[in-house]
Amino acid sequence: MEKVVIAIDGPSGTGKSTTARMLAEKLDYLYIDSGAMYRAITLELLSKKVPPNDLKRIVELATNAKIEFEGEEFLLNGKNVTKEIRSLDVTNKVSSVSAVKELRKILVDKQREYAKQHNVVMDGRDIGTVVFPDAKFKFFFVCDLNTRAARRRQDFIDHGMKIPVEKIMLELKKRDEIDTKRKESPLRKAKDAIEVNTTNMIIEEQVNLLLRRVQGLD
Repeated sequence: MEKVVIAIDGPSGTGKSTTARMLAEKLDYLYIDSGAMYRAITLELLSKKVPPNDLKRIVELATNAKIEFEGEEFLLNGKNVTKEIRSLDVTNKVSSVSAVKELRKILVDKQREYAKQHNVVMDGRDIGTVVFPDAKFKFFFVCDLNTRAARRRQDFIDHGMKIPVEKIMLELKKRDEIDTKRKESPLRKAKDAIEVNTTNMIIEEQVNLLLRRVQGLD
């Protein structure tokens, strides 16, 4: 029986990752945070001081990376890096690392392998356009920048970091610019994706809206 893929795309701070994880729990699907995969490779490059133009080393590290999802925990090569991949350093570098064509191919192949074995909910920036263009369900989240910055600030606080909201807003704008204008798999809405504006929605509302769509109740 063919596996079901639910693709959720959108910029940072729209609530897509939390929504995707909770939706996967309700449906008993595997949740895959594609952004965490790129963050993990970014963390690995930073920790090993690999320059962004060293393609050979980037490809080697990404190919050999053992990536595991255990609920809300994220493991890289057997080590729990859930907290480290959310650091400001990683956040500031992940967009430029994500733009590397060779790296994207390796991680997209890994993502597709997951979907051969499981029903999956996956969020990212190019899930419905590139990774799974034939996904059964596609959603694209949008949200007001101020709300996104406030949410991201709360994420940092939850991970023990206090960062001014103005700084977060500048980083979000910069990241949006890189993500939407990059040559490889830019952030954009798939033609057949359902747009969801999460500005005035709490997470539970987002989850329930998607759940009803998937179950054919809306």
